[in-house]
Amino acid sequence: MKLSTKGRYGLRALIDLAQYSEEEAVSISSISARQNISESYLEQLVARLRKAGLVMSIRGAQGGYRLARPADSISVGDILRALEGDLKAVECSALTENGCQGADLCVTKYVWQKINESIEHTVDGIMLDQLVAESRKAQDRCGSAEKVDYHHKSCSG
Repeated sequence: MKLSTKGRYGLRALIDLAQYSEEEAVSISSISARQNISESYLEQLVARLRKAGLVMSIRGAQGGYRLARPADSISVGDILRALEGDLKAVECSALTENGCQGADLCVTKYVWQKINESIEHTVDGIMLDQLVAESRKAQDRCGSAEKVDYHHKSCSG
């Protein structure tokens, strides 16, 4: 399974939102500046996250976005499913209700099932608040959020 930019950028945006919306709503432009993601692309991602019930919008002069649920109740799996859809690495008809003609003799279906279960277990076991804590540690090492180079996974400057 390979995640698209929707999943990768959306996860970064939601970590940012969780981190900075504790005090007040966060604007798309501020997430865009910190994460180096275009505002128009972020708007598309946030719309999907809102539809999934992970983000809510706040109107008005101090408006922006906040999490719709506490960060400790939002898993990486919730976020990725909202942005990417199904997370299965392999679609195997032997694992569905209708099955396939060779399902009784197919040994590889167990491999695909284990891979899919491992992905689900992993992404559902990582909560957004854990990623916020990791992000804060990275920022502490680099000195500030502006110095974290997310593309190269290092500190800049």
